[in-house]
Amino acid sequence: MSELLSVERSGAVVTLVLDRPERKNALSIAVRDAISDALDACAGDESVSCVVFTGRGDVFSAGFDLREFDRAATDEVFGRALWESSDRYHRTVLEFPLPTVAMVNGPAIAGGMDLAVMCDLRIAADGAWFAHPEYTFGDVVYAPLHDLVGGAMARELCFTGRRVDAAEALAIRLVNQVVPHADLDAATAAVTERICAAPRSLLARTKAKVLRRAGITAGATLDL
Repeated sequence: MSELLSVERSGAVVTLVLDRPERKNALSIAVRDAISDALDACAGDESVSCVVFTGRGDVFSAGFDLREFDRAATDEVFGRALWESSDRYHRTVLEFPLPTVAMVNGPAIAGGMDLAVMCDLRIAADGAWFAHPEYTFGDVVYAPLHDLVGGAMARELCFTGRRVDAAEALAIRLVNQVVPHADLDAATAAVTERICAAPRSLLARTKAKVLRRAGITAGATLDL
């Protein structure tokens, strides 16, 4: 698919691996477009039942590539491309019609936290942590986080940007499981095996209910 995104397949499960470890798996335009393209392909593939996201190396994702925002500030055409890519990416991940699982192998920061939060389930290594440091200079994606942890906690995390370690993330239900890093692959495989025990058609019906109940309205990235 892309040298920045590895696509791995095991049975009915597709794993999308953010593959920019030298950039802490930053979500550049190219990475976001590769994710959107891969999800569109999975949605149309009747043999796929579940998609897993993870990162190469010791970081899940450090979020959007801030160098691109610097360029967008002086390049109007590039700026439009950046936001078009962002809008498509967020909607494609949020509205993917089958279950998604974040296998959080390390820190999930800013847009990396958003990616984990937009998934249906999150399994985190014990060294993972979450934060929204971008709250001091840009919009924070709020609605999907509110759907998980409730309004009081979502407001705290989005207004303060404080760091949440794996143990607290489990306590506030930001993640579903925390396991030792060495057990992360096995724990995720156990969850996806249970997911894939159900027919794809039923998974799609349940996911449609999830999306309706979440009540996240259509709109651009900055409206989320």
